[in-house]
Amino acid sequence: MAERMLKFTTVERRTPQKRAAETRDRDFHEIYADFIDEKASEQASRCSQCGIPFCQTHCPLHNNIPDWLRMTAAGRLQEAYDLSQATNNMPEICGRICPQDRLCEGNCVIEQSGHGTVTIGSVERYLSDKAWEAGWVKPLTPRAARSQSIGIIGAGPAGLAAAEQLREEGYSVTVYDRHDRAGGLLIYGIPGFKLEKDVVERRTRRLADGGIIFKLGFEVGRDATLAQLREQHDAVLIATGVYQARDLTVPGVGSNGVVPALDYLIASNRKGFGDDVPAYESGELNAEGKDVVVIGGGDTAMDCVRTAVRQGASSVTCLYRRDKANMPGSLREVTNAEEEGVVFEWLAAPRAVTGEAAGVSGVRAARMRLGPPDSSGRQAPEEIEGGDFERPAGLVIKALGFDPEDLPTAFAEPTLKTSRWGTIRADLKTLETNLDGVFAAGDIVRGASLVVWAIRDGRDAADSIHSWLQARAASPALIAAE
Repeated sequence: MAERMLKFTTVERRTPQKRAAETRDRDFHEIYADFIDEKASEQASRCSQCGIPFCQTHCPLHNNIPDWLRMTAAGRLQEAYDLSQATNNMPEICGRICPQDRLCEGNCVIEQSGHGTVTIGSVERYLSDKAWEAGWVKPLTPRAARSQSIGIIGAGPAGLAAAEQLREEGYSVTVYDRHDRAGGLLIYGIPGFKLEKDVVERRTRRLADGGIIFKLGFEVGRDATLAQLREQHDAVLIATGVYQARDLTVPGVGSNGVVPALDYLIASNRKGFGDDVPAYESGELNAEGKDVVVIGGGDTAMDCVRTAVRQGASSVTCLYRRDKANMPGSLREVTNAEEEGVVFEWLAAPRAVTGEAAGVSGVRAARMRLGPPDSSGRQAPEEIEGGDFERPAGLVIKALGFDPEDLPTAFAEPTLKTSRWGTIRADLKTLETNLDGVFAAGDIVRGASLVVWAIRDGRDAADSIHSWLQARAASPALIAAE
């Protein structure tokens, strides 16, 4: 190992080549090239193989990163992939969209010592793409044939991860989703320049080929109640995610031209699929030729500003009430947006949307400063008196985050318990809700979070459902007592 690893003192950190802003800002293709074999091996060899792998402990999936980096450096690529996918149902997706700067790479030991982190995410993406090309990705094959069936509500990352794990255990699995394509936000929320859609579709095809049934365009509450799904299946997992947009409470927010971020991103992604999107064609959800203002500082806001650039906006401005150091989104995405011409107004909060009800003309904002910490420990923004300014806008996009929908009402199941935030109450260990045999996982339990956490939650839920079903099968008295 010694001759292959520990090269961080002699080999500089290198990321895959990124397309220049002027060549990428009019298309929705991914902006990073793939590593070639030699570069992947070289960059993996920079790993220090430290005694306590903080990269692994700070990964929600606890991926065995040092070992698959060592294998990559040694050219044992298929073994490296096999190890990476043993703990991760979607390594090529996490390699593309995880905020590695806040997770594995941000906690790399050699990064802390000033040598620059190992490019973990890029190597993970390289291994997974190589595996698909080389045919190392094996078909989904159940280990046994079991008689029980499981219904999963939601075809996002939590639902898909759980479906794969449970199908491998031999259960019949049906996934229900209101959209016409599986993938949730991976398909309709995240733009193609971060995650090209064939990457997601090949994963969902593998699941379907492995016997998982997808019922798309199926809305629980409209096409069946939760109670009816419970009658059809031995266990049910709720993995809907959170989709209700947080709203602005400023004058003019109801005017035409003020749109929710997810509506805007879904329209753009549908257009990329070649769908008929009337709201895009009419200009309602199209930034072409318009001054665009995006309000928010998370990754969704970054997706919106970069999408607007690609649609041919005249100008794109992002307003965020805190400073750059305190924004919740990925710094990598901010850097990409700045390269593509997005203007960031840090420490700025919207005061009003100007114009007429028939169409907006701008946003009036207040300058802010950071005051004492709030209840979460973050410095609370305070308005600076007399610091108002205006930005022109023909399209204003609200990217303030997402809250849960009212699932007890939507699912016609008023007894389903929720928290005061509207998320589903689930046991922290088993993820079981107050309803017997009904589990919940992902953002609908923890609130809006990362894809990697959704995958972790889906895997945990699958383990709990399997244990619960096995316990029932081993003790018929449990069923008889119901």
